[in-house]
Amino acid sequence: MSIFIAVLHWPAMDRFGNRIITSFTTLDLHDIARPAKTYEVETYYIVHPVDAQREIIQRQIDYWTSEENKEKQFTRYESISLVRLVYNYEEIIKDIISKKGKKPKVVGTDARTYDNTITYNELSSMIKAQNEDFLIVFGTGYGIPKSLMETFDYILEPVYGAGDWNHLSVRNATAIILDRLLSKNRC
Repeated sequence: MSIFIAVLHWPAMDRFGNRIITSFTTLDLHDIARPAKTYEVETYYIVHPVDAQREIIQRQIDYWTSEENKEKQFTRYESISLVRLVYNYEEIIKDIISKKGKKPKVVGTDARTYDNTITYNELSSMIKAQNEDFLIVFGTGYGIPKSLMETFDYILEPVYGAGDWNHLSVRNATAIILDRLLSKNRC
């Protein structure tokens, strides 16, 4: 059983529901790779189709996974070594199938609920059963388009805070969700 995560910069939505490509934020590289390593995620995929953005992302990956940084910044090297840059969502599925021999259960994340929304406890129990591989997909901008969300096996319930406001950065949401699903401290 393995856990994979993906951050989609394409497709994403703007506040009006239009499909867009979001810009890569350099903080997301480290601030998602580090909890991914902490919670034993097998691969952290970054989906970006724009070559100029991909060049920036790949340059950072190459820097942190260089032999020099393997010796000087080993914890950064280890976490960034989990990152794989891909052009689209379909490439992720093909990569996981090539590694595992079958398609993972795909879990979308959103601030909204859907008919196939499940709780953290439900997904955590499925993960602990160790019968399946899981890909947890995170959106950027104003989320993942509904047409793609509807193809996922499950949608994870939103991260609810203390009040009604609910628009976390992808790096915050990823860390919270990984902790809720995979932490040894979880009751």
